[in-house]
Amino acid sequence: QVRLVESGGGLVQPGGSLRLSCAVSNRAYNMLTTGWYRQAPGKEREYLARISSGGATDYADSVKGRFTISRDNDKSTVYLQMNSLRPEDTAVYYCSFGIGGRQVWGQGTQVTVSS
Repeated sequence: QVRLVESGGGLVQPGGSLRLSCAVSNRAYNMLTTGWYRQAPGKEREYLARISSGGATDYADSVKGRFTISRDNDKSTVYLQMNSLRPEDTAVYYCSFGIGGRQVWGQGTQVTVSS
């Protein structure tokens, strides 16, 4: 059994930064390709970025150049550094990976960008 636990969300002013963390509860799964997603009220869940076990990354156009995904396999944690935040980045942020054909999701962490 494995759980993903997101943390690091909060309230930030426009132009500010936050770093989200995604902790994997079982080290046996800490090398999987892991993605970050978000869901704003009334909108569908949106893909943001992913990182492979070897560190290869991919980003959605909406966050490219502002967000950076990284991982520390020794800490079983994947990070999302978010800079130049905008009000439209307000959402619940989730991390996820796939195991045996099913997608595992964390509980999410709220990010609110507002002055």
